[in-house]
Amino acid sequence: MDDRLCLQGILFVLFTGITWQQLPPELGFGSGVSVDRSRGVRPGPPDTARLAELGTADRLDTGLHGRLPRTGQKGGAGVGPSPVDRRKSGSKHHLICDGNGTPLKAITTGGNVPDITQALALVDGIPPVSGQPGRPRKRPKSILGDKGYDSRHVRRELTRRRILPVISRRGEPDICGLDKLRYVIEQTFALLHQFKRLATRWERRLDLHDSLISLACALICWRRLNKPTP
Repeated sequence: MDDRLCLQGILFVLFTGITWQQLPPELGFGSGVSVDRSRGVRPGPPDTARLAELGTADRLDTGLHGRLPRTGQKGGAGVGPSPVDRRKSGSKHHLICDGNGTPLKAITTGGNVPDITQALALVDGIPPVSGQPGRPRKRPKSILGDKGYDSRHVRRELTRRRILPVISRRGEPDICGLDKLRYVIEQTFALLHQFKRLATRWERRLDLHDSLISLACALICWRRLNKPTP
């Protein structure tokens, strides 16, 4: 299958939220295992020359293994009890963005993981941002956060990285004007979860789910870059 067609099929699933088996073969993007079985079609022998060039195993096997859960298989990495209903398990997205709402780093954890535990990992995961003369910046001048990120350890580590922590303290009034800036991160979360495949996690394998998140963040950045200026 051509790489461009494979990408189009992945984007179709990411936007619509359908399962991989429901991918319509009429679109030319390929289809799930169930469609192949219903037609009695079996995959042909792997192209050994192509596999040797890529240095990977059979793409069909590696792409589907773990993505279609078998009977009795539940959960997976990055899954934990839901804070709302402990009888159910789920995942949570942690996100950091710039002042314009451009996503810079996203992390998936279990639903019961506190936000504060991922604060430094999000900051350290910011990629180098170029665009101005000089060395690309990798660390912001300041970090804004609500009371959920109030911690002496986090403040100390941010200061050590020469980052000003602008975080409201528990038991004290919120920093003036900070609540008005919260819409930026909330808007980015809303844009991320407009991709229906991410609103509810279906992939048992964490690496597949994180790959879809990275692709969604790239699309959000691409839209912002191509947005016409007034």
